[in-house]
Amino acid sequence: MSSDKTVSPESVVSFKQFLDRNERKAHGGQPGTGSGEHGGHHSSVGTTALALGALGVVYGDIGTSPLYSLKEAFTEKSHVLAVDRINVFGVCSLAFWSLVIIISVKYLMLVMRADNRGEGGILALTALVMPRRGRNVEKAGILVALGVFGTALLYGDGIITPAISVLSAVEGLEVVSTSFTSWVIPIAIVIIVGLFLVQSRGTGAVGKVFGPVMIVWFATIALLGISKIVHAPEIFQSINPYYAVQFFTHESGKAFLSLGSIFLVVTGGEALYADMGHFGRKPIMIGWYGMVLPSLLLNYWGQGAFLLANPGEIESVFFRMAPDALRLPVVVLATFATIIASQALISGVFSLTAQAVQLDYLPRIAIRHTSREHAGQIYVPLVNWVLMIACVGLVLGFRSSSNLAAAYGIAVTMTMAITTLIFFRVLTDRWKWRRSLALLVCGPLFVIEMGFFGANLIKVPHGGWFALAIGVLLMTQMQTWRRGRMLVADRIRRGERDISEVLEEAESARVPGSAVFMFKELGKAPPALVNNLKHNKVLHRTTLIVSVETADEPFVDDSRRWECTKIGPGVFQVQLHFGFMEDPDVPVALAKVDHRGLEFDVEDVTYFLGRESIIAGKAPGMNPLAEHLFVLLNRGADSASRFFNLPPEKVFEVGSRVEI
Repeated sequence: MSSDKTVSPESVVSFKQFLDRNERKAHGGQPGTGSGEHGGHHSSVGTTALALGALGVVYGDIGTSPLYSLKEAFTEKSHVLAVDRINVFGVCSLAFWSLVIIISVKYLMLVMRADNRGEGGILALTALVMPRRGRNVEKAGILVALGVFGTALLYGDGIITPAISVLSAVEGLEVVSTSFTSWVIPIAIVIIVGLFLVQSRGTGAVGKVFGPVMIVWFATIALLGISKIVHAPEIFQSINPYYAVQFFTHESGKAFLSLGSIFLVVTGGEALYADMGHFGRKPIMIGWYGMVLPSLLLNYWGQGAFLLANPGEIESVFFRMAPDALRLPVVVLATFATIIASQALISGVFSLTAQAVQLDYLPRIAIRHTSREHAGQIYVPLVNWVLMIACVGLVLGFRSSSNLAAAYGIAVTMTMAITTLIFFRVLTDRWKWRRSLALLVCGPLFVIEMGFFGANLIKVPHGGWFALAIGVLLMTQMQTWRRGRMLVADRIRRGERDISEVLEEAESARVPGSAVFMFKELGKAPPALVNNLKHNKVLHRTTLIVSVETADEPFVDDSRRWECTKIGPGVFQVQLHFGFMEDPDVPVALAKVDHRGLEFDVEDVTYFLGRESIIAGKAPGMNPLAEHLFVLLNRGADSASRFFNLPPEKVFEVGSRVEI
C-alpha cells in the first residue's frame, strides 16, 4: 500500500466510489486486495473454491455463535431477562444490526480495504502506522502499544473459543438424554486434546473437508430457523430498529447489560480480517453475503419465533428447535462445526505468533511450515501445547458454556475498538482522508464498540478477568522483549568498530574459504568477526556480513530480496529483506545474490553467529523485574541458526557477555 498516492474527497461522486478509488490507488492502481502470491485476480472457479475454503476457516467462529449467544442474552446471571415479546423482538433486532454494522459495514466495507500487501489482522494494520523515523515515532508509540495489546488479547480469545465452542456443542447431548450429563466434560476434553494432537500435521489435508461441512452446517441452521419462522413470520419486523429502542426503554439496565451477551453474535469478526491474506476480500464477501449472513439471520429469527411460543425452552433453545429424531445428528454436526471454529482460532494464534516473532515482539521460537504451497500454514509446537493445557484447564474450571460465556467477549470488544482507532489513523495518515470525514466513519463504530465493552465490564469478576489477565501478561512480555532487545543492541553498539578499520588490520590474516557473519548494523564490524580475528587471527577470503531486515509488509518479492555492497577485497555487506509473515531462509536467499566480484559457494561456507549471554545489572534502561523477565525470555529463545534456517553443521557461535 502506497501512502503517496491519495484521493481528494471533493472529486468523488459517491461514498462507495471514494472507497473503491482509495483501494485502487492504495494498490498501485490495481483493483483487488493485495499483491504477490496472496493477491491479484482469480478465475471464477478459483474464486468459488476460495469462497468455499473461507466458509470453513474464516466463518467457523461466528458461524457457531447461535449455539450460545441468544441464550446468554436472556440467561446471563447479571441480567436475567423475561422471555416476552418486547425482549425477544429487541434482542433479535440488536443481533441483526450488530451483524450488519460490525461485520458488513466495518470489516467487509471498510477495514478489509486497509490490507498490508494483501495481509490483514491487527498486527498487519498496526504495521501500516508504524513510522520508522522522525518525530512521528513517539506520537505513534501509544497506538502501536494498543495494537500490541489487541494482539495479546486475541491470544485469550484463542484459548476461550475452543473451550466454549466445543462445550456448547457437546452440551446438546443433555437435550438428547439426561443420562449424558456426566459425560459432557470428559467428551469435551477428549475432543479438545485430540484437536491439538493433530495440529502438527497441518491444516492442508483437514481443510479440504472444512468448507463442505460448514456448508451443511449453515444450511442446517438456516432450515432450523425457517421451520420456526413459518409459525411466527412477524419476527421479521425486528429488522426495524424501533424494537431495539423499545427494548432499551422497557428495561434499560438489563437491556444495556444484555449487550455483553448480544455481542457474542459478532465474535469471530476479527478472523475475517486476519485471514484475508489466505483467501482475498472477494471470496470472503461472497461467503458472507451468499450463505453466512442469511443463515445466521434466519437462525436468530427462528430462535426468536420459537421463544415466542416456547418461552420456557430458553436454556436449550438452539437444540430444542430441532425435531426429536434429528436432535442427535444436529449435536454431532454442531460438534464438527465447533471443532472447525476452534481450528480457525488456533491457526490464527499460530499466525499471530509468527508475525510477532518477525516484528521482534516475541523471542524466537520453533515455527514449522506444514505446507510447501501455502506460506500461512504453520505449526508452533510451544504455543500449541500451552493452548491445549489452557483450554483443558478452562473446561475443568468453568464446567459449562454459560460459565465460560462470562469470560468471553471482553477481549474481543477491546480488540475491535483498538482496530477502529488504528483504522482511523490509516484513513488520515495513509489514505489522506480529512479528519472530519474519518471521524464521521470511525466515530459511530467506536461508540457502538465501547457500548459493547461497557456492558462486558460486568463480566470481569465472573470470568472476564481471565482474558484480560492473558492480555496484560502477554503485552508485558512482548513490550519487555522489545525493550530488552533494543537495550542489548545499544550495549553492543557502544563497543562497535567500523568495518573498514577492522579489515585494514586483517589483510595479512586471509585463509581460503567463505564465511558469513550474521549482524544487523550496516557499516560496523560484527562482534563475532572481531572476536574471531582476536582469538583465531583469520579472515576468510570471501566474507559476507549479512543483516536480515523484517519489512512492515507480509511478503517481499525476490526482486527486492537482497542488496549487496563491496566494502573491501573479498568482503561484502549483504542486506536481506523478508516480510513479517515469511520464514527467513538465509542460505536460500544468499544463493540468489548475484553481485560482480562475489564468488560464493553456499555449499562450502561457515556461518558465524554472535551469542550474547545476557545478565541483569545496574545499567539504566529497565526496572529490575523487567530485566530478570527479559533474561528469562532470552534463555528460552530458539537459536538464531534455527530461526534463519542455517545448517547446524556449518554454524560456529562466538559468545559475548552483555549487561542490561
